[in-house]
Amino acid sequence: MAHQNGSTFPFGAAYDRRRFLRNAALGVAGVAGGSLLEACGSSSSSSTTSTAALTGMAALEAAAKKEGAINLIALPAGWANYGTQSTAGTVIGGFYKAYGITCNSVSPNDSSAQELTAIEVDKGTSKEPDVVDVSPAVAALGAKGGYFAPYKVATWDTIPANMKDANGDWYGDYYGVISFATNTTVVKTPPLDWSDLTKSEYKNKVAIDGNPASAGDALAAVWSAALANGGSLDDIMPGLTFFKDLKKAGNFNPTDCYPANIASGETPIAIVWDYLSLGYRKQYPTIKLSVSIPTSGRFGNFYCQAISATAPHPDAAKLWQEFIYSDTGQLLYLAGYAHPARYTALAAAGKIPASLAALLPAASEYAGVQFPNLDQITKASATVTQYWDSMVGGS
Repeated sequence: MAHQNGSTFPFGAAYDRRRFLRNAALGVAGVAGGSLLEACGSSSSSSTTSTAALTGMAALEAAAKKEGAINLIALPAGWANYGTQSTAGTVIGGFYKAYGITCNSVSPNDSSAQELTAIEVDKGTSKEPDVVDVSPAVAALGAKGGYFAPYKVATWDTIPANMKDANGDWYGDYYGVISFATNTTVVKTPPLDWSDLTKSEYKNKVAIDGNPASAGDALAAVWSAALANGGSLDDIMPGLTFFKDLKKAGNFNPTDCYPANIASGETPIAIVWDYLSLGYRKQYPTIKLSVSIPTSGRFGNFYCQAISATAPHPDAAKLWQEFIYSDTGQLLYLAGYAHPARYTALAAAGKIPASLAALLPAASEYAGVQFPNLDQITKASATVTQYWDSMVGGS
């Protein structure tokens, strides 16, 4: 899918998927303003233990195969290595190859809010989504509205506590972390931490991906800077001050760091999600892109999986969750440069292939990543919207 300036995303990602942090708050506002919460009751009071753990994978697989299909939504083929059922080495392709269950993947570029709308609109029909892949904010809203069937996969205990609902209504599947992407044909010494960006050698070279008042990855960049400079998930203002000072020093480049701009050297130091920068590195091998996670202020956000409470193929939905949270499924996300939820557990167990690990920043670079909640996203968005133009502006 083409970006608004004509460049192409490396993974064919839609605008709302790429900028999911900012849209998390906006999406909740949009959904809450409609009829969705009124259409459902409260969420279930108790979670369901993994069917695979209780009866074995063979029984679950047999039940899912009897249903014969699964309805997926908002999974772009080129995003996070989702692929299609006919593409080998991808998430959807891997699921189909393993079980032969038809994967009906629709509306790949829908937003998280639209996924909940699809559950409501198609409820009780064969078209209703069996599972959704939504932002944490929309996941929380969906759980509150009773949209999801609680279910805990066999690997539940290795999903970080801050990436899952204790009841099992939803759980993170993959995440991104803010990174520095440096075109080393232009900048010979890449920055490794936020303090490096203030060096005189980086005059007019440091860029973010648009205005953080509207672009999620740009908001994340400001938030990461805040964490590295005395701020917190509850206080993004130090990040605004950092970029104000960076602009005053002449190092901030207000041009959006689209991939083509990074490759051309117009914005040789880009602050973007790691899965984007790693994709750019593959897309533009001649610029020898350096990708690093800042030493301080490590900030991330994630997507969540959930099963529809009225899924037309409930057993296939459970099997899908078991597959993507298995070691095999999680590593398929990693092959698309999206860090799986169980990344730390996989790394600790030595289950990340050396060939794949060599393409990624070291596991230690992801230690201490902080993830915001809905209230924090809402507050930070309001602060940046109010102060960015007056303090920094120019993007």
